[in-house]
Amino acid sequence: MEYGVFYFPTHYGIEIGELAEELESRNFSQLLACEHTHIPISRKTPFPPGGELPERYKHTLDPFVALSFAASRTTNLKIGTGICLLPQRDVITTAKAAASLDRLSNGRFIFGVGAGWNQDEMENHGVVYKTRFKEMSEKIEAIKSLWVEEESEYHGTFVDFDPVWSSPKPLSQKHPPIIIGGETDYTLKRIANLADGWLPRGGKDFDPSAERIRLDDAAKAAGRNPEELTMTVFFAPTEYDELQKYKDANVSGVLFDVPDQPRDKILPLLDKYAKLMG
Repeated sequence: MEYGVFYFPTHYGIEIGELAEELESRNFSQLLACEHTHIPISRKTPFPPGGELPERYKHTLDPFVALSFAASRTTNLKIGTGICLLPQRDVITTAKAAASLDRLSNGRFIFGVGAGWNQDEMENHGVVYKTRFKEMSEKIEAIKSLWVEEESEYHGTFVDFDPVWSSPKPLSQKHPPIIIGGETDYTLKRIANLADGWLPRGGKDFDPSAERIRLDDAAKAAGRNPEELTMTVFFAPTEYDELQKYKDANVSGVLFDVPDQPRDKILPLLDKYAKLMG
């Protein structure tokens, strides 16, 4: 089982390049950066975990720019989006940004995507809340085509372009792994048909064995080998015995939460997390 962190890079928290260096020196495997382009002051949809929206959501740096700094300061640490709000992004520009980052990081990029929850945010990007999942699915298909086809074209409801050349191609074999966030059965069906792995949110009620079975069942229903699909859980538990349950359930990886705090607060936390990897 791999161990990593997810982080909302901000201008006031530990600088992401320095965080990446400190993670690699402690033998963590991956760093995923979160995304919100902006936060509308009025909100039609509540914050999914409940309570007030944390301050870091309002100050998040662009993940692709931030991850380029992380890549430049490391050699082995996997870097990725966790998650990229794909419906809100231009598909051709995003395909190029992701492929460029994969090239510059020597094939270390993980493309984590999701449809998003903030209705006001996505509407400001011209995304219709009720059709965001269908739009995400089309954009995944189109990006894969742009990555692997010499002459790519796509014609759908939300994405439509005639044959194009798109470069660079990713360095990763086939293409960077695509992992999708979400918890519903529909999400698992999309993963089995379109992606390489699942990025569910953990928590006290999360049962890793039951959730791994759900993913495996979705893979089988789509005619895929369940071993082809990874399962990386963010908001991982911070108790050793609980993490052992994740290992036993064949969870591929766990991601600890790194808060938006300065270096002197974060380094002791990384030391604490590192002790759980034994």
